Amino acid sequence: MNDTVSFGYEEVAPEEKTRRVGEVFSGVAAKYDLMNDAMSGGMHRLWKDQFVRRVKPRSGEAILDMAGGTGDIAFRLAARGASVTVADINQEMLDVGIERAMERGIDGLVWSRQNAEDLAYGDRVFDAYTIAFGIRNVTDIPKALREAHRVLKYGGRFFCLEFSTNDWPGFRQAYDLYSHKLVPKIGEAIAGDADSYRYLIESIRRFPSMPAFEAMIRDAGFARTKVKPILGGLVAIHSGWKV
Repeated sequence: MNDTVSFGYEEVAPEEKTRRVGEVFSGVAAKYDLMNDAMSGGMHRLWKDQFVRRVKPRSGEAILDMAGGTGDIAFRLAARGASVTVADINQEMLDVGIERAMERGIDGLVWSRQNAEDLAYGDRVFDAYTIAFGIRNVTDIPKALREAHRVLKYGGRFFCLEFSTNDWPGFRQAYDLYSHKLVPKIGEAIAGDADSYRYLIESIRRFPSMPAFEAMIRDAGFARTKVKPILGGLVAIHSGWKV
């Protein structure tokens, strides 16, 4: 672990990043899903649908959905019969998910406050581990990947949905302009919080490239790793198997 880690474009102590990321998500929890719709034009819903189709959840299998606070991925997994544990380091995000589940009449989910770097589960517990738009906010990503590998059964699968680096000529420049200039203003207008959304955009820019992150997944012990770019790499689905 380095002496400093990135918090957006800043370099801060690891414990400072953990604290500040917690503050960001505590502040945006109530408006998180509304902001996702506003920032992506609703496309995040299609990305999540595609993500769950690649996970291929099966009836009765145990899945850990990490950083899944508001329930978006968990609801989709559970609808296909999986037994889902929703874990998040932020209680406010979990509270939003629990409330949404109650409103929709969805029960049977397990909700648990967990740090991705130090999971309170034994070895080889889950059939699959999912994390969507959460890994880049983890302070020690390699440690979290090793924990994901540890709690999976042999034959278990890891799936991660995350923003990445778009390589389409023209599109990347337009997206950079939109994200850096407009997203903080949207955050201010909808959630009254420009700074948190400025951080979220900066965290995307600091996240490793697709090949670099795939190498990190392999280094954590996973085999048969793959990456599926979406929209030229604006978003990517990473996967690996514990064998």
